[in-house]
Amino acid sequence: MVEKVIATPAALELVEQLQAKHGTVMFHQSGGCCDNSAANCYLPGEITMGAGDVFLGEIGGARFYIGKSQYAYWKHTQLIIDVIDGHGGTFSLEGPEGKAFHTRSRVFTEAELEELERQDAASSGAQAL
Repeated sequence: MVEKVIATPAALELVEQLQAKHGTVMFHQSGGCCDNSAANCYLPGEITMGAGDVFLGEIGGARFYIGKSQYAYWKHTQLIIDVIDGHGGTFSLEGPEGKAFHTRSRVFTEAELEELERQDAASSGAQAL
């Protein structure tokens, strides 16, 4: 199975720390604006997911979403969530920890893109049932 989003060990450790402190958390890859393009971590209910968002998968048990329009640009890449020292945006839960989630990406191979198409087709078929 090809994963659309993965996390480094450092990111997974920070997710675990945030879950221990706050309980369930979730992510949304922001589309820019005042918070640049970053993986922001939220408590459920702090941001509403809807038809304009795409579920990419989970990192450390936390659901990860991206806006549909931004996904159109990034769908050929795997998002790799890492952590850097410092403060990213003011909206994300990790800010007070002196850390910021950082998004990198790599282009999927042709074989991975074909597998993703099969996965998406199977997922769409399962949802129709």
